[in-house]
Amino acid sequence: MTDDGAEGREHPGRNTRGAVVFDLDGTLLDSDAALVAPFVALGVPEEEITFGHPVEMECRRLGITVDEYVDAYDVSEAMPFDGVADMLAALGEWSVCSNKARASAVAELDRLGWSPRVAWFADDFGGDAKSLRPVVDALGVGGSNVLFVGDTLHDQRCAEEVGARFAWAGWNPRTRAGSPSGVVLDRPVDVLRLLHDDLLDDDLLDPDRFGDRRRR
Repeated sequence: MTDDGAEGREHPGRNTRGAVVFDLDGTLLDSDAALVAPFVALGVPEEEITFGHPVEMECRRLGITVDEYVDAYDVSEAMPFDGVADMLAALGEWSVCSNKARASAVAELDRLGWSPRVAWFADDFGGDAKSLRPVVDALGVGGSNVLFVGDTLHDQRCAEEVGARFAWAGWNPRTRAGSPSGVVLDRPVDVLRLLHDDLLDDDLLDPDRFGDRRRR
């Protein structure tokens, strides 16, 4: 994976008429346990830990430093949800917008061999909550031509702020247990079906991998 720093986060390649952007933790990665473990190791009661916030904000709220948290985070623990790797392979390109610390996120993406076109992480937002706006701008597409897939209410609000379509990662049991309103996808492959049937254009799909699904 290319490390998209503050001076340029867009990977080389064509602009498309549409784009797919994913949250990372709880959407692509089954990482709840991995995210909680450093806090617990640093003495934070597990019941006080919440999800969906910038790492800087959560660390500050719980009384630890980001450096302490990142040092305690095991970048080898979190694995993709079942079906995510195949879904990403079938997409021609995809991007990430996440509240995760960049160092941890880049290490995980490298380990998994994933190369998002654009990738923004907590450090890139200057400690503020993530926003889709800079990601959409870097992609050079209109917000209405973006599908954002996430697992928290904050993710949903990020999509609404730029006029993007939003879909819940319903393959995450924590997300589904919250009975979210709107489009809830049961499996990662449903992202491909949504793109093909309802959104954007088929140019976002890799024809060699999406194959027969186009003709269904």
